[in-house]
Amino acid sequence: MTRPTTRHAATRSIGASLLTGAVVFLLSGCTLVTTLAGGGSGGGVQTEDVDVIPTGLDPSIQTFYEQDLGWDACGGGLECATAEAPMDWADGTSEQIELAMVKVPASSGNPIGTIFTNPGGPGASGVSFVRDSAQFVFTPELMEDFDIVGWDPRGVGESSAVECRDDAGMDEWFYGVNEDLDPDTATDEQIIAEVTANSKEFADDCLENTGPLLEFVDTKSTVQDLDLLRALVGDPKVNYFGFSYGTDIGAQYIDMFPETVGRVVLDGATDPTLSTFQVVLAQQGAFGEATRTYLEDCLTTTSCPFTGTVDQAIAKINTLMAEADDTLPVNADGRKLTSGVIDTAISSALYNNQSWPYLSDAFATYETAGDPAGFFALSDSYYGRGPDGTYADNMFEAFTAINCLDYPVETDPAKIADFNRQIAESTPIGIPGPEALGDTTCQQWAFPSTNELAPVTGAGADPVLVIGTTGDPATPYAWAEAVTEQLESATLLTFEGEGHLAYTQGDSCITGAVDAYFIDGTVPAEGLVC
Repeated sequence: MTRPTTRHAATRSIGASLLTGAVVFLLSGCTLVTTLAGGGSGGGVQTEDVDVIPTGLDPSIQTFYEQDLGWDACGGGLECATAEAPMDWADGTSEQIELAMVKVPASSGNPIGTIFTNPGGPGASGVSFVRDSAQFVFTPELMEDFDIVGWDPRGVGESSAVECRDDAGMDEWFYGVNEDLDPDTATDEQIIAEVTANSKEFADDCLENTGPLLEFVDTKSTVQDLDLLRALVGDPKVNYFGFSYGTDIGAQYIDMFPETVGRVVLDGATDPTLSTFQVVLAQQGAFGEATRTYLEDCLTTTSCPFTGTVDQAIAKINTLMAEADDTLPVNADGRKLTSGVIDTAISSALYNNQSWPYLSDAFATYETAGDPAGFFALSDSYYGRGPDGTYADNMFEAFTAINCLDYPVETDPAKIADFNRQIAESTPIGIPGPEALGDTTCQQWAFPSTNELAPVTGAGADPVLVIGTTGDPATPYAWAEAVTEQLESATLLTFEGEGHLAYTQGDSCITGAVDAYFIDGTVPAEGLVC
C-alpha cells in the first residue's frame, strides 16, 4: 500500500522519495445478500488430466514451469519452498533469481486449491505476512479449505532482493537533516540541489548493492512469476487475494492471463491508469479527509490534545510542523524531529482508527513535555524500524525500486509545478515544497520506466471481486470503482468505514461475502454495501 508524498521539510529532509509505502492491518457488521455466478473455475480445484503449463512457451521458459517445487517443513506447521525464475522474462537464458514461498496447509488436510496472497507495498513481504499473520487475517473457514501461500515478490525480503543501504544508511535517508539549510532563508534552488544530490546518492547505492536485478523488479515481471507459481503448485487457475498494492498484482494478472483466472479478490484496489502525481494527489485528498475525521472524533473526547474547531486544530498542527523544522527538537536517541517525522506519524495512525489514540498521545506528550518520542514511535512503526535502530526488512528499498520501474517519470517543469500546486491545495496538513521539485529519486534511477499506464480489462476472465472502503486514505474508494469499471468480469463490494482495507477489519458482512466467493464461487449481489 502506498502513502502520500513527503510534502514537508524539503529544506532539511535528506530522503527525497516522492512516495513511500506501508503495510498495516485493522476491524466491524451488515446483512449479506448473494447470487450465484456461472462460469466458475471450481476454485482452481486440482484435477487429473489438466495441463497447468501454458502451451507454446519458449523451451528456455518452459524449463522453469517444469521445475520440481519441493516443500519442506519450516516450523509451526508451515511449509517452505524456493522457486527459480528468469531474471528477465523476455530472455529465459538470463540469470536466475529465487522466489521464497511459505504455505499454511489447509486444516482439512484436503485442500480444494491454493490461495496466493500479497499484503501490499510494493515491497511488503508475503512470506512474513502468511507466516506471522495468516491466522489473524483469514477466517478458519477459508483456511480449512485452501492452502494459503505467500511469496516474497522479486526484489523483496527472502527472495532475490533489492539492497540499497544498511540500517544506518536508511536512518540517514528517512531521518537525516541538513542543518546548514535554514528553512526560512534557503532558496528553492538550494533545496532542489540538496534533494537531487541526496536522491542520486541513494539511487547509486541501490544500483551498486543490487546489481542487474534492479532493472527487473517491475510489477509485470512479478505477475509472470505468479503464473509460474500457480503452475508449480499444480493449480490450473490462480486463486488470489491481494491487499492494497497487492491488488495491482492481481489486476495485472487478470489482464495478462485471463484464461487462468480462478477466484481473485482485490481489497483496497489501486487504479493502474494513474500516474505518480495522480496517485499522490488522490492520496493527499484522502489523507486530508481522514485527518479531519480523526480530529472530529478527537475533539469529542476529554483527552484530546486539541481544542476549538477542526480548522483550529489543523492550524495548530501546521504550526507545530513549521516550528519543528526551525528548532529541530532532539529525540532521546539523538534523532531530530522535523515536520517530515510528524507527517509520517500522522499518516501511520490514519491507516487504522484504532491507532488514533496513539497519535493523540504523541501530540499531548510533545505539547506538555516537549518529548517527540510518540512521533518517532509511530514513524518507526511505519518504516519497520525497531527500537535498536534495525529495520525489519527491505520494504522501502524495494518500494522505490518497483515504483521507479512501474511509473513513468514526469520531467516537464510546468506540469510538475501544476501538480504540486494541486497537491498543496488538496490537503490541509503540511508544508509545501518547491513547485519545481518532482519525483527526484526516480529521475535519478539507473533504469527509467518503460511501462505504459493503461486500463485493465481481463476479457474472458471468470468473475472477480473488488472491495473498496469508503474512508480508506491510502487506496481511495474511487480507485476500487475505477478498477471495477475497467475489469469486464468484476463486481464491487463496498465497505462503509474508516481505515485501510476491509477484510482485515473482521466485519462479518465482508468476510462472509469473500469466503462464500472463494469456497463456493458465490459472487455478492451487485451493489452490496456492508
